[in-house]
Amino acid sequence: MQLNTKHFGVIEVDEKEILYFPSGIPGFENVRKFVLLGRQEADSPFFWLQCVDKPDLAFVVTDPFYIKEDYYVDVDDEEIAEIEINDPENVLTLAIVTIPEDIRFMTVNLKAPVLINMKNNMGKQVIMKNDTFPVRYYILTGGSEPPR
Repeated sequence: MQLNTKHFGVIEVDEKEILYFPSGIPGFENVRKFVLLGRQEADSPFFWLQCVDKPDLAFVVTDPFYIKEDYYVDVDDEEIAEIEINDPENVLTLAIVTIPEDIRFMTVNLKAPVLINMKNNMGKQVIMKNDTFPVRYYILTGGSEPPR
């Protein structure tokens, strides 16, 4: 199918690659279908979670384990029951990146990872209850403090 996007124009995507978020993404509960773009690019740690229904809605995402080696996800089973995760090996974990005009202040949200069950293409952003990981983790400094 053809997908109209703000950043890439009209692109061709396989309908089998559409990810369904039953509850949407917090703040964007009315949109539920997304595709991952650029994940196959081996030379970049960043790729896109592009909304299927709203061409202008896309999130830059990354692998949080690449950003912080000791990262882990701690959520209750009830929180992820909606996306039917039975085996953690089938879960793709992503983190949403915020890129301001001055990219030195680029942050990644480690507190609310996006979990995708790769077996059924269902996804959900979960907010971890503990305060181990911040909402704004500065990628370039590797912590909660912004660069100077």
